[in-house]
Amino acid sequence: MNKHEHKIKAVYPDSIAEELEIEAGDVLLAINNETVSDVFDYRYLINDEYIEVLIRKADGEEWLLEIEKDFDDDLGIEFENDLMSEYKSCHNKCIFCFIDQMPPDMRETLYFKDDDSRLSFLQGNYITLTNMNDEDIDRIIKMQLAPINISVQSTNPELRCKLLNNRFAGEKLKYIDRLYEGHVEMNGQIVCCKGVNDGEELVGSIEDLSKYLPFMRSVSVVPAGITKYREGLYPIDLFNKKEAEEIIDMVEEHQKKYYEQFGLHFIHASDEFYILAERDFPEEERYDGYIQLENGVGMMRLLMTEFDEAFSNLKKSKEYETLSKELCRTVTITTGKLAYPVIKDFADKLMEVFSKLSINVYCIKNDFFGETITVSGLITGQDLIKQLKEKKALGNDLGDTLIIPGNMLRTGEKVFLDDITTDDVERELGIRVAAAETNGYHFIEAILNRDYEMDRINDEGFVYIKGYC
Repeated sequence: MNKHEHKIKAVYPDSIAEELEIEAGDVLLAINNETVSDVFDYRYLINDEYIEVLIRKADGEEWLLEIEKDFDDDLGIEFENDLMSEYKSCHNKCIFCFIDQMPPDMRETLYFKDDDSRLSFLQGNYITLTNMNDEDIDRIIKMQLAPINISVQSTNPELRCKLLNNRFAGEKLKYIDRLYEGHVEMNGQIVCCKGVNDGEELVGSIEDLSKYLPFMRSVSVVPAGITKYREGLYPIDLFNKKEAEEIIDMVEEHQKKYYEQFGLHFIHASDEFYILAERDFPEEERYDGYIQLENGVGMMRLLMTEFDEAFSNLKKSKEYETLSKELCRTVTITTGKLAYPVIKDFADKLMEVFSKLSINVYCIKNDFFGETITVSGLITGQDLIKQLKEKKALGNDLGDTLIIPGNMLRTGEKVFLDDITTDDVERELGIRVAAAETNGYHFIEAILNRDYEMDRINDEGFVYIKGYC
């Protein structure tokens, strides 16, 4: 197959493709007599009420399919390559790059640096714009592919070159102007490095980016993640409590101004800054619909809101009275330092109303990457096993189930970052492992239900079974 031919991996049930007898193994050759270079072309070309799709069947026969549909209906096809072309990697050498701070001898995929605008559109990844050209920008504007998420880091061209270790990084800021002029929705990110792009430089970047409102919908300010593997890299220090307070004060002052003018708070400090400053998280309304969740902006507030709502619904449910009398189990929950106080508070609230329920909440210290890494998503299986074995050795009863956040595992699999599996954890600790989504409903359900499985419930309710003495 040439690069413009795309093998179909799967066809979704009850889809347009299934109705037309398109099958896994068929090859997409063209849409509307145009070759398809990548997923951008595909998405753009199928957005119509009438399209012609050329397919080559497994026996070599070619079918030209005439399709009438709603404008934005998908065909229901999954391709072997999600992008339908090669991934674009990052050629920068950012002074804060987390991948450069990874230990050696991990699986190869963990060292891949993506910087692909298509992943920005499809998966919400952030891109630097440094490997893009005028033609790429023209195509995004023409197709109105949005949102495009941009790792800005600084609007000072010279400083941006230093931060990204790329002499062209400053001039690529012009593409933000082009996207703004093309009315393309954007989100921005500033990874804040102490003594480099904070202080007055940070204020300047925020004010420069605010000129792109309302098409630049949000900008997050997040602290650089620092692991213990920084030998030979640019020296970056951690922010302290006072410095975190100063960043929050500055951000919140700017939020007031932008909200009055545009109805958007626009600039957001990450949860980590609020925890470091020992401040309450902003109220839900200030997150503008949680635009920057993937950057750790509003995750704790959303989790708290979901838990409160789920807890309130639970106490109103018909099962509550029975549960409050008969629920009897001990479970262990593990999390990172960042979320520990919030999770501990949830556990305490549940134990107040369920007298026979015992919940251990353990904060897992990140020995693998270093104690400065505090998020649960970077906890390894080996740290989890070692520290829980120490708890058991001290006589702590882990109970019948170990509940871990789902983000500790590779998406769709039961594998931690260090390739240890949940089966390994179960064997080493002698306890069942359940991975719960970071969502208030799933948190409560995992604790109350011995047979909890993530795919068995949704956010509308609970399934209570076998949780009694």
